[in-house]
Amino acid sequence: MTLQGRRSGQRHSADSKDSKGTDVRLYTPAEAAAMLRVRESWLRKKASARVIPCTFIGKHLRFSEHDVAAIITAGAKQPLGRRGRACP
Repeated sequence: MTLQGRRSGQRHSADSKDSKGTDVRLYTPAEAAAMLRVRESWLRKKASARVIPCTFIGKHLRFSEHDVAAIITAGAKQPLGRRGRACP
């Protein structure tokens, strides 16, 4: 992050490489919450309880694209079939 970015209060997600050398984009809790359209406090609470996948780098909480996708998949519900109607 540049000094100018710090002064204006901008936050940038970090890019790093995984063990295979592939680029991994890490999102801040605010960025991940915006992507998931949930409150940041909900996301932080679930991450601290280790209910959802996340990455802690030291004390810093981050979410990879894989983490965000896993949160979405875990929250998906299968549609229910029709109930209570007898077929004629």
